[in-house]
Amino acid sequence: MQTSSDRHEYPSHWEADVVLRDGGTARVRPITVDDAERLVSFYEQVSDESKYYRFFAPYPRLSAKDVRRFTHHDFVDRVGLAATIGGEFIATVRYDRIGPGGLPASAPADEAEVAFLVQDAHQGRGVASALLEHIAAVARERDIRRFAAEVLPANTKMIKVFTDAGYQQKRHFEDGVVRLEFDLEPTDRSLAVQRAREQRAEARSVQRLLAPGSVAVIGAGRTAGGVGRSVLANLRAAGFTGRLYAVNKSLGEKELDGVPAHRSVRDIGEHVDLAVVAVPAPYVPEVVAECGEHGVQGLVVVSAGYAESGPGGRERQRELVRQARTYGMRIIGPNTFGIINTAPGVRLNASLAPEMPRPGRIGLFAQSGAIGIALLSRLHRRGGGVTGVTGVSTFVSTGNRADVSGNDVLQYWYDDPDTDVALMYLESIGNPRKFTRLARRTAAAKPLVVVQGARHAAAPQGHAVRATRLPHATVSALLRQAGVIRVDTITELVDAGLLLARQPLPPGPRVAILGNSESLGLLTFDACLAEGLRPLPPLDLTTEASAEDFHRALARALADDRCDAVVVTAIPAVGETSVADAALAGALRSASASAPAKPVLVAHVELGGLAEALSAAASTAPQTGPGGPAAAAPPGAHPAPVGRRDPDGPSADAPDETRLIPAYPAAERAVRALAEAVKYAQWRREAAEPGKVPEYEDVDERGAAEQIDALLSRGTGLTLGPEDTCALLGRYGVDVRRALPAPTPDEAAAAARTLGYPVALKTTAPHLRHRADLGGVRLDLADEEQLRRAYGELTELFGTPEELRPVVQAMAPRGVDTVVRAVIDPAAGAVLSFGLAGVASELLGDTGHRLIPVTDRDAASLVRSIRTAPLLFGWRGSAPVDTAALEEVMLRVSRLVDDHPEVVGVSLEPVVVAPRGLTVLGATVRLARAPLRDDLGPRTLPVV
Repeated sequence: MQTSSDRHEYPSHWEADVVLRDGGTARVRPITVDDAERLVSFYEQVSDESKYYRFFAPYPRLSAKDVRRFTHHDFVDRVGLAATIGGEFIATVRYDRIGPGGLPASAPADEAEVAFLVQDAHQGRGVASALLEHIAAVARERDIRRFAAEVLPANTKMIKVFTDAGYQQKRHFEDGVVRLEFDLEPTDRSLAVQRAREQRAEARSVQRLLAPGSVAVIGAGRTAGGVGRSVLANLRAAGFTGRLYAVNKSLGEKELDGVPAHRSVRDIGEHVDLAVVAVPAPYVPEVVAECGEHGVQGLVVVSAGYAESGPGGRERQRELVRQARTYGMRIIGPNTFGIINTAPGVRLNASLAPEMPRPGRIGLFAQSGAIGIALLSRLHRRGGGVTGVTGVSTFVSTGNRADVSGNDVLQYWYDDPDTDVALMYLESIGNPRKFTRLARRTAAAKPLVVVQGARHAAAPQGHAVRATRLPHATVSALLRQAGVIRVDTITELVDAGLLLARQPLPPGPRVAILGNSESLGLLTFDACLAEGLRPLPPLDLTTEASAEDFHRALARALADDRCDAVVVTAIPAVGETSVADAALAGALRSASASAPAKPVLVAHVELGGLAEALSAAASTAPQTGPGGPAAAAPPGAHPAPVGRRDPDGPSADAPDETRLIPAYPAAERAVRALAEAVKYAQWRREAAEPGKVPEYEDVDERGAAEQIDALLSRGTGLTLGPEDTCALLGRYGVDVRRALPAPTPDEAAAAARTLGYPVALKTTAPHLRHRADLGGVRLDLADEEQLRRAYGELTELFGTPEELRPVVQAMAPRGVDTVVRAVIDPAAGAVLSFGLAGVASELLGDTGHRLIPVTDRDAASLVRSIRTAPLLFGWRGSAPVDTAALEEVMLRVSRLVDDHPEVVGVSLEPVVVAPRGLTVLGATVRLARAPLRDDLGPRTLPVV
């Protein structure tokens, strides 16, 4: 607990754990009056040169006045932050608000002077860059808009910290000092810089875990079969290339299974990069402390008894993460199955898997240990029998994912040269907003396939997640828009992964089907139609087809410009032998090599020999033996070229991994995997030109901000009244048709005279609002007589005017009634939704969604994404409506919500879209205080 300072309570929300450039972690927190001794100790460890750069003069020690000044802050005009490791300062930053002439000032002065000091031993780790992000966020919170910094010209490192941050800057040289001034408003460049640094740091933190130079297994006992002893045995069996140590307090031996043994990690005379912790939960804190003091970089905590066991375990888990972060360590787990890295230079199997998976190009992530076992088993089985050497590059099971999560692993895989496809089994997503952002970037470079468990139930007990108000189908749709390949089962996960790992992306949805079974070809044809593909008529080669027939047919199909992919169907012939299987496999592989840009899949029926043969070596060198593919190739066939992506792979004669043909035991599975590849390829093409967020000159962003501040000064959680709603939306160019209250028939008549006939009379009571089907609306009232008659009918049918809250509104041009909404979901973030108005659309769930900010391409696709979209484009001879105007309204609402996070809900209902223009007849807006930290704020690790 920190002591508050002069004017404000201690701002605990400024505390954060950050990942540094080298992958280690540090804690950022406000400096308080309790930090005097820490500050003095920190300053004593700073070199004279760094002190000179900070104070522009020799400054060997801090005076008592200095210490008071640097530890007493009001958290408004004077703020200091420290980066700490092990509770000790490694860097500090402070700002002082200044006015004209650089003199101390208070609000409304909006400029501050900022200065840093980083301990020499920690320079180059990105500490100053991280502190700048956090002090800038604090300053913006305190209405400071600009920073000024004076730096000696020789202090090039600090000048680089400021210039590389991406803010708009002014620089001038005066009296031997470089003066930098920069606005704190985030820019596209500053946000890009921040996210690039985040990616490098988080990727590095995972890389340190997956490629350690030394590993200590803590809890490896004498008795075989225990968890620690099993992990130690698996590491040895995998051939780990680094140094390996066994640690157990009860060990008296110097070796265990040929591995150096110690009673404590502190007894190891060399540096330890990674510790696998396999001791009972009550003993883990002591182990973590020993690891932290010894300089261990990361922990894989296999131990159970944490959040999965209930409230007491959840608190133990929080304390575990806090303790590890204190020492700058990251954790995988607790309750983890472990991690694997098959790279030849590492060969790490720090897991409970008894066998090392085949090396390959697939990255695998599983939160569940049981599902991790199943995935490794299926990939191992399918990798040998279907796609040859297809295997795993890295495997991570995060267990309770108290620290390292799927987001961190995505950061690592993004630029990992050994991973071509990422497969993830997720039971929960702790930060969906960040996951969606990272998934979009990753999917633009390599396929990302995800299956979600616990879709219809709460997240597992060990997982801390944000609640979402969105249906699962909506979250899935948003993930698909980010390029994620969403599948429903583990089988589909593996099916899609194997196709994407070894075949090119299809250039389109047109599918050729050929094979030796007419029935299987027709099943494949129907499956293609069901998955939205465009199959060509199946080509039946008959059961008498030879390998040469298959080769010619496949080569012709691949050469056909009307074909984007080929599904080959095959059934065993009577008396078929393994030689024939190999001959068919060789024919298919050699034919597919003639069209490297088109994928080929095989659907086979109980044809194990073919599946094996499809993965057989296809070297350009002659092969001996009756079953060799070269010997079995038909006349005119050419062997597929060898071109390994990994030159350090296990065998120079291994097949060309890029052209291994995946085989599936059912046509539906092959087609489903192909359909996912087609949709993903289309997303990649569209992502290359993502569109833009339009700039509208008539948007009054500053005026809207002032109005929102004024409204929120009355309280939080506001639903705006009609006048405020219309005013706020109007600042963003969204005009809402005026509606006048009509509490009596006479006032209704007066309102109609003001607006002009014809008018509409409608109730605004919650149970009747937007429900024209219930009769609460009367349209096209041409005169006062019709208005009064309609008024009487409504009150007679539904209740008193006080209950109905009737209003009068001028008639809008006829068109299609639609609904545009935007909400801030706690988990998914800002989401724009669109659908047609009416109970039918609500009943069918016919609503489209896009993540905010929405681009012009997003808006156009959103309009066309709903099943009832044909009603907007002239269905059955009706006049097409003005969808361009509709898209513009969507873009303006998106811009409003994106510019002002205080706007947590917007509903435009109905929006009547006419052949020319549109009319917004009803609108509501909800406001709330913006979250103090979000995904657009400074880099932080999740709060525990």
